[in-house]
Amino acid sequence: MGIVAGLDSSSAFTRIVVCDTDTGAVLRQGYAPHPVEPKATEVDPQAWLLSLGEAAAGGLLEGVQAIGVCAQQHGLLPLDGQGNLVRPALTGNDKRAQVAAADLVDGLGSREAWAQAVGCVPQAAQAVAKLRWLARHEPEAAQRTAGVLQAHDWLVWQLLGRPARRTTDRGAASGTGYWSAATGFYRPDLVELALGHQVALPEVLGPSDAAGTTPEGLLISAGTGETMAAAFGLGVGVGDAVVSLGASGSVMAVHHEALADPSGMITSFADATGMHLPVVHTSNAVRTLRGTAELLGVEDLAELSALALKSTPGASGLVLLPYLEGERTPRLPHAAGTLAGLRRESMKPEHLARAAFEGMLCSLGDALDVLRMRGVEVRRVFLLGAAAELPAVQAAAPALFGTQVVVPQPAEYAALGAARQAAWALGVSQGTLGAHTPPAWQGAAAQIFEPGEELSVGQAVRQQYIATRDEIHPGAFGQGS
Repeated sequence: MGIVAGLDSSSAFTRIVVCDTDTGAVLRQGYAPHPVEPKATEVDPQAWLLSLGEAAAGGLLEGVQAIGVCAQQHGLLPLDGQGNLVRPALTGNDKRAQVAAADLVDGLGSREAWAQAVGCVPQAAQAVAKLRWLARHEPEAAQRTAGVLQAHDWLVWQLLGRPARRTTDRGAASGTGYWSAATGFYRPDLVELALGHQVALPEVLGPSDAAGTTPEGLLISAGTGETMAAAFGLGVGVGDAVVSLGASGSVMAVHHEALADPSGMITSFADATGMHLPVVHTSNAVRTLRGTAELLGVEDLAELSALALKSTPGASGLVLLPYLEGERTPRLPHAAGTLAGLRRESMKPEHLARAAFEGMLCSLGDALDVLRMRGVEVRRVFLLGAAAELPAVQAAAPALFGTQVVVPQPAEYAALGAARQAAWALGVSQGTLGAHTPPAWQGAAAQIFEPGEELSVGQAVRQQYIATRDEIHPGAFGQGS
């Protein structure tokens, strides 16, 4: 039996899990908050190291042979020629680069050109847009920038003692806006378009590669972004989609190839196994439920769920298009929400509550359909987020999505994915695992829900939603979903 560790450095905390290399069983855990505001847009990354040290205190890493690192995505750490920070790290929370992102689209000619080049259209969170912002707003810092890293790249580099070689992985690289998951190569011309000059970019490692070994003999794996690590920790594969229910929503699936989407609705990430993770985002998910709860004067989402279950599928004809903050899928940034189907008999709290749950899930169903229409297979859906535990979500999701729905038990899946990657790199180095054979750890414990006899009813509700959407926003999806 060997022992490995997975480290997840999120925007708010560091979590470490220490696992058995053969089974993935968690042996011990460590946790420490970051000594910074979680929503901070600029961070001294030394805070991440302080948090890491606190989380690993008390001999937590004793006996560990390899460490995998995952971290918050879309940050930018600009370095000078000596490897020192030019300025504090810009985090993914920083939205100041929205105008810069639009400038980059114009600079390359079109959204379609970006989608073909790197599998995504620039967004404010991405490193390429932050480089553009730096060039426009902090030209002196931009001129001094000779290299760039993201959060997990920097942490790996620090753990290895800041060697001359800097590394990243496919997953993190695919979120920069200047590396193509389809070709496996950087686009230095896009870095120059953004910043005005070339910089040193980290070497992109394969999923089972090691970034290096510490002087103490501790192997450090390639690492990856939090999204990719969580997918690996969950154990998703081809045919699986992951629907995340936060204030906004996202749908990602495992696919065998990168997808270029001229509409910009699909962002083509690489995963932590050599496959691809096309992702579609929605602007409104749990914020729809919270807004409805406030409108109805119910105390919390559990009460809203119980109220919704007093209604029936279809909410007595009510349809809620939940575009409360505009929408990304379909691309309706200036839209507002719409409540359709109001009749005297439907004007009851339970029907509005039901319509909120159905509207949220149907909107995420639209995101699933964007992937399906591009040939992505979806046989089952993993449902993540606290709202996934609500009975109203679990009752409606299988029939509305038209698939089996899996609700995993809460666990530190990003840290587990990082640990699994460490076990893979360790196995390859020892000759016990192949470069294309990740360790076969036990999958996530979960509740499973089937569409069953409700499938036809759910699909009728879904068609009612689509008809309302296409009537109010004709052409939003071309010919519709």
